[in-house]
Amino acid sequence: MTTAAQESSAGAARQRLCILGSTGSIGCSTLDVLSRHPGRYQVHALTAHSRVVELAEQCLQWRPAVAVVGSAEDADRLVRLLRPAHCPTEVMHGPKALEQVASAAEVDSVMAAIVGAAGLPACLAAARAGKRLLLANKEALVVGGQYFLDAVQQGGATLLPIDSEHSAIFQCLPPDPLDWAGCIDHIVLTASGGPFRQRDPDSLRDVTPEQACAHPNWVMGRKISVDSATMMNKALEVIEARWLFNLRPRDVRVLIHPQSIIHSMVVCRDASVLAQLGTPDMRVPIAYGLSWPQRIESGAAQLNFLKLSSLTFEEADSRRFPCLPLAWQALEARGGSTAVLNAANEVAVEAFLDRRLRFDQIHRINAEVLSALVVPEGADRSLDDLLALDGLARRMAAERIACGGI
Repeated sequence: MTTAAQESSAGAARQRLCILGSTGSIGCSTLDVLSRHPGRYQVHALTAHSRVVELAEQCLQWRPAVAVVGSAEDADRLVRLLRPAHCPTEVMHGPKALEQVASAAEVDSVMAAIVGAAGLPACLAAARAGKRLLLANKEALVVGGQYFLDAVQQGGATLLPIDSEHSAIFQCLPPDPLDWAGCIDHIVLTASGGPFRQRDPDSLRDVTPEQACAHPNWVMGRKISVDSATMMNKALEVIEARWLFNLRPRDVRVLIHPQSIIHSMVVCRDASVLAQLGTPDMRVPIAYGLSWPQRIESGAAQLNFLKLSSLTFEEADSRRFPCLPLAWQALEARGGSTAVLNAANEVAVEAFLDRRLRFDQIHRINAEVLSALVVPEGADRSLDDLLALDGLARRMAAERIACGGI
């Protein structure tokens, strides 16, 4: 991993970007930050899975060299939308096209904002090509783990966390990762508690997708909003933090902080606590990732301490948030178990959003698949093996939902 001391300033040259998942919340926020610095950045490629109309609008504004969608049908549709405006963007489709644009010689930096395990191959391609990789796709580390970090190291990539919690930890640590072990006693990831922080756990079976997606502090996509409501997102962040900062699982801890002002903390060996504070706006960590080791305007409002009524902290109730302890269970199990947990959760959340599974059944599916699936030795040592494990976990979760869902 390249350090701040090792990376030189780009000077007057514009940083050329590929945004994987440009129509999602992170992608749109990234473009918002870029719009504030037109002379500093250039968009080379934009990608979206199926939001063709939104992607067309972005292409007409940013005129990227390349745009990628999921299918040939959507590619044809995008071409038809761009043709009347004589937009010069080349349209490609499919997973291999994602890997191609993520590793293209014309790209300096890759914003990895594809949701889920589907983003792993493109993240690996960017890592192996030595890109400056802005990682908003937590599943790359949750699924890939050491295999992904090895690709970063071998490719000479610069890995910069974009999740607000991991960016906060990164901002609190010394520039050189070799100094981290001597600094850290443990880290504390903060969690808002989502929309059901004070709700009676016995009533969670009645939660609707609309209620689960109504986050009190953050504007996010539907999948991550549900993960926040179950606190499965925090479980995934625990796993991601273990790999990002080379920590023992027990040295990654979680506290509920409803105001979402302190984004995470490093508890040092001398008992000092370093924290990063700010308004709950994803443009802040995005801007830091784009400009690191410098800082640029993000567009977020500055924190007004005089208007803060209080900063409070609570323990995460495992009865209300039973998904959270699964992080440590998976980390202590055989390598590849975190990929199993992630796959089961993706299937369970999709079923909940489709109203085929109750909200309180998401944890049951995750826990059952994690416990029941026997992970082969060495299943985390290749992409093919990890994806095979991911597929097996998905099939097992789907079967259990079909037998015991709503």
